[in-house]
Amino acid sequence: MTDPDLSDLSALVAVAQTRNFRAAATMRGVSASALSEAIRRLEARIGVRLLNRTTRSVTPTEAGKLLIERLTPALGEIAGALDSMNSFRDSPTGTLKLNVPVIVAERILPPIINAFLAAHPGITLEITASDTFIDVLAAGFDAGIRYDERIERDMIAIPIGPPTQRFVAAAAPSYLSAHGVPAHPRDLVNHACIRHRFSSGYIPHWEFERNGQVIKVTPKGPLIASTAEMEVKAAIDGLGLVYTFEEFLAEALASGALVAVLSPYWQSFTGPRLYYPSRKHMPAPLRAFVDFIKASAKSPSK
Repeated sequence: MTDPDLSDLSALVAVAQTRNFRAAATMRGVSASALSEAIRRLEARIGVRLLNRTTRSVTPTEAGKLLIERLTPALGEIAGALDSMNSFRDSPTGTLKLNVPVIVAERILPPIINAFLAAHPGITLEITASDTFIDVLAAGFDAGIRYDERIERDMIAIPIGPPTQRFVAAAAPSYLSAHGVPAHPRDLVNHACIRHRFSSGYIPHWEFERNGQVIKVTPKGPLIASTAEMEVKAAIDGLGLVYTFEEFLAEALASGALVAVLSPYWQSFTGPRLYYPSRKHMPAPLRAFVDFIKASAKSPSK
């Protein structure tokens, strides 16, 4: 039996972590067919089936579990050894993979990552924007960005971007002229509301707050969308009220295309946080990014 290729062994661990060939292929930057061929090649060389495959799932066999348990720390040591070479370079190299919410990817990260990449030309930053909360490590990401209530307690989290954000309610002047201006969140039951559906299928309530009292409203209206861009455009066109991150509405509010309503009841919350696992050997690209974010927070110009 010839010795298995290291990349094939790494492919096995990736598939076992994600339990999905397509997700593992995306994580490794290869096609699903290439990954499947790597597993077949590995099984042929070892002479043992390592994965049970069905149309719905991929699970390790008993032999696969044993091999993966031994491989995972070994591959981690190899990656750490290679990454340690970064200490001999003027600037670290490698790829940093982040999973972040859409609002962060579109409105918060651009100026941050532009400055970071200018300071670290040897690093490639790969960003996946998703509002679905996932196990970032199992999915092959180095770190994630989320809001406090969605961060696991065993993670290290540091602020990134604005310390606070808020949701803003607004509508087009034409809509308000035709339907009136709501004076209280409860008035929204008599208004058309443009709602948001997350990729998980969840349609959130609208939450407002004043003097410590939280007011939840179940909005109704003619449109349920999955992107803020579509929701804001619909509001500008007079379809109804929108309630979303202030950053998404700033331009329309400044131009007068939208008018803010219910401002005493807007809900503020803590800004996003970069989170990552506590581990002894942090990959150099992630360490550089964490150090950059911490240094930026201390800078008086920020």
